[in-house]
Amino acid sequence: MPGTAVFDFGDSIRFGANTAEEDERDLSKVSLSLPLYEAYVSGFLEGCAGSLTDAEIRLLPWGAKLMTLECGMRFLTDYLEGDRYFRIHRPEHNLDRARTQFALVADMERKWDVMKRFV
Repeated sequence: MPGTAVFDFGDSIRFGANTAEEDERDLSKVSLSLPLYEAYVSGFLEGCAGSLTDAEIRLLPWGAKLMTLECGMRFLTDYLEGDRYFRIHRPEHNLDRARTQFALVADMERKWDVMKRFV
C-alpha cells in the first residue's frame, strides 16, 4: 500500500538502525544506533533529491518513533489476540517483539535531541 515518506523512513529506522534483532529477548541489547541513523538520514535526504517539504524533513524523527511504537502495539495486540496475524516461531514471540519495539522507543526518547539535529 502507498505510504508517506515520513512513515517509510520511520519503518526503515525501526528495523535498520536497531542494534538488536526485532525479537531480541535481552532488552539491554536494544538501542538506536546513532551512526546508522545519521547515515540513513543523509542517504534518504540525498535520495529524495529535494522532493520533501521542510515539514516532512522535520517530521522524520517522529516517523521513526511513531512507526516503532505502532509496530510494538501491533505485535502486542496480536499476542493478546492469540497470534493470528504475525507468524510466530515460539510461544510469546510477539510479546518479545513488542517489548523490543517499546525498548527501542524508550531509547529514541533518550536520544531525541540528537535525532532531531541530524535532520
